[in-house]
Amino acid sequence: MAATTTIPLLLLLLLLAATVAAAAAELSVYHNVHPSSPSPLESIIALARDDDARLLFLSSKAATAGVSSAPVASGQAPPSYVVRAGLGSPSQQLLLALDTSADATWAHCSPCGTCPSSSLFAPANSSSYASLPCSSSWCPLFQGQACPAPQGGGDAAPPPATLPTCAFSKPFADASFQAALASDTLRLGKDAIPNYTFGCVSSVTGPTTNMPRQGLLGLGRGPMALLSQAGSLYNGVFSYCLPSYRSYYFSGSLRLGAGGGQPRSVRYTPMLRNPHRSSLYYVNVTGLSVGRAWVKVPAGSFAFDAATGAGTVVDSGTVITRWTAPVYAALREEFRRQVAAPSGYTSLGAFDTCFNTDEVAAGGAPAVTVHMDGGVDLALPMENTLIHSSATPLACLAMAEAPQNVNSVVNVIANLQQQNIRVVFDVANSRIGFAKESCN
Repeated sequence: MAATTTIPLLLLLLLLAATVAAAAAELSVYHNVHPSSPSPLESIIALARDDDARLLFLSSKAATAGVSSAPVASGQAPPSYVVRAGLGSPSQQLLLALDTSADATWAHCSPCGTCPSSSLFAPANSSSYASLPCSSSWCPLFQGQACPAPQGGGDAAPPPATLPTCAFSKPFADASFQAALASDTLRLGKDAIPNYTFGCVSSVTGPTTNMPRQGLLGLGRGPMALLSQAGSLYNGVFSYCLPSYRSYYFSGSLRLGAGGGQPRSVRYTPMLRNPHRSSLYYVNVTGLSVGRAWVKVPAGSFAFDAATGAGTVVDSGTVITRWTAPVYAALREEFRRQVAAPSGYTSLGAFDTCFNTDEVAAGGAPAVTVHMDGGVDLALPMENTLIHSSATPLACLAMAEAPQNVNSVVNVIANLQQQNIRVVFDVANSRIGFAKESCN
């Protein structure tokens, strides 16, 4: 009897061990900025003021066709979400901004008298920290300075130990930073990734208000990004569920790996690749609907074109979704037609379709659905479609037209519209998935 009982028990333990091994690593995702206004509408308007810089970054092309990496710094200002990570041995805790449209990870390092925080990563306190020389194969990817020419006219390359560290400088928002290329152990939850290559920031020039306080975690698609450096650890998959702006005490989650933590109900659409902006996650949007009515847009409005950058990008750093001028005009017209606000519509910040909710019957605002290849119909929750003021009976359509001062061919599905939705980035299988989830 004892032997009979032991065998199923051993099988159960093996199954439990396999389940734990297959589970995706999970980290909490936190709001990075706490606006002074308690009203969601006013808070979003304040956060979205810096979207133009982000959109300019997303719509710009790499200087050289075929370049496999995006610029180290992004136009994100300020970062919307952060995760807690560890860097070094022993581990030093840092809050790193999430950025799906940048490859490189970087951290403010001591000594640095111009960095935005006094809480800096201390390379001197890490036994696993190593500076990378200008001869490193990583240096060109970070657009670092080339090694000096050999002295005396000889062709023989000097040993790496005698070469200067790979140094680079990059713009970020209204500032720029200077950094040295380095490697160290990156810890995400219980996972440790040794020899992780990152930029160690030593000085910042210009205002630091819109810079991440401690650093940035690059989640793009290039060779410098987390999935590439992690190798088989995460099998080319990560997902996040972003918490709502309704409360800045809400937190979401970042899941790393293709294990049991990823949802089974997810619906996937193909992930497109732009060789000029290879870090960005493009999807093919086939249409929009408001309520049950399809939005009538000009033919080719959503077409993907690598040469011009046209198409639709899923991005974690832009606050409100932007559509190109003809798409947004058609969406706005259909939304206004169905809401039929008696007193008409006003503009507030980036929003131009705000109305008096006292004049519209409860449930009168229609849902917006984004349709994509693969039969994906992303029906946005009402709180992702309509933002209410807590001070007045006012609500606004939570989307806007792409600014005219940037490349206006790019549509961006932004973080406000992704809240309380599990978004799965499966780079290994070139697909992006969506599933409803309450992640607050």
